[in-house]
Amino acid sequence: MKKMRVAIAGLTACSGCQLALLNCEDELPELFEKFAFHFFPMACSPALLEGEYDAALVEGCLSMPHEKELLLELRKRSVHLIALGTCAVWGGVAALRNGEDREWLRQQVYGHNPVASETFEPLPLHRVVKVDAAVTGCPPEKEELLRLLAGLTRGALPVGIDYPVCTECRMRENLCLLTERDMFCLGLLTLGGCGARCPSLGVPCEGCRGPVPEANLAEALEIYSEKGFGRITVLDRLRRFCPEWKL
Repeated sequence: MKKMRVAIAGLTACSGCQLALLNCEDELPELFEKFAFHFFPMACSPALLEGEYDAALVEGCLSMPHEKELLLELRKRSVHLIALGTCAVWGGVAALRNGEDREWLRQQVYGHNPVASETFEPLPLHRVVKVDAAVTGCPPEKEELLRLLAGLTRGALPVGIDYPVCTECRMRENLCLLTERDMFCLGLLTLGGCGARCPSLGVPCEGCRGPVPEANLAEALEIYSEKGFGRITVLDRLRRFCPEWKL
């Protein structure tokens, strides 16, 4: 069987999504039998962008001109381009201060160092190129990454999740941290797929996987209000990972 040619790139991000893939240590030998990672700067050198790719997995959002050039080149060379992780899908933490004075922000971080003089407001990938599929999460779950790669070998892209973290909490028979413990948990409005990892450990959901589609916002806000959490509080917290969130 011919190996699939895959490119894995990181833009403005922490590299945690790529590291999540490398942490699939038990599965790596089998992955190497099925995939040829021809462009993966974090894991191999030299990392040369050449030829065509069956798929490109891209972590991070866009904030610099050279990242945009790389993304456009990957889009041109790849059959499928997949947004990997919350930053690539929604913008993530890097886009928290979008809408503020970019030059002032740059000076606060870099001073007079010209290293970041050409940065622009961080953008999710879909704002610049066509994205064929997305795997959200900060970082994505190991099982999600393995399912993604297994699907690619069959010519299939991952099916989007359309249920909230709350659904997975109920499946695991967890106590509701919001309604039963009065904790500020965003599982009502956050995309599932993590197996309710945080609430299962008694830690409220922080919304890192982005917004669940077609959420019942009116009812959710009413529940939050009853627990003392206002609309602005909810919106500000949700925008930490998805700055485009609107309520």
